[in-house]
Amino acid sequence: MIVLATVVVTLAAVLHVVIFFLESVAWTRPSVWRRFNVPGQAAADTLRPMAYNQGFYNLFLAVGAIIGLVLYGVGMRGPGLALILFAMASMAAAAVVLVTTGRGYLRPAIVQGVLPLAGIVLMLLS
Repeated sequence: MIVLATVVVTLAAVLHVVIFFLESVAWTRPSVWRRFNVPGQAAADTLRPMAYNQGFYNLFLAVGAIIGLVLYGVGMRGPGLALILFAMASMAAAAVVLVTTGRGYLRPAIVQGVLPLAGIVLMLLS
């Protein structure tokens, strides 16, 4: 069970690194900001600082999950599990907040929230 939990937590972290890349590195590409339903270049330029900042939040959550997995893997199970659960719960909470933004954000919230929720359950069952 711990192998499956580790895979799911890793996938959640990878997804958040991808989101970081989209928001903080590749935001200037129209194909990227259109994916976030931004209506035009002017709006994308206005939102760029916010997207840049938000991307780093996603990166930090991913890093927290990975460090938690490393700590868990080297035998520091208590601190590792705590860090994993914190990162996964933060990712899941962000997905809930995304749903409250509007009905159009349900699909992205599911994409963002399912892996962390599964990671929480699997880690607690391991």
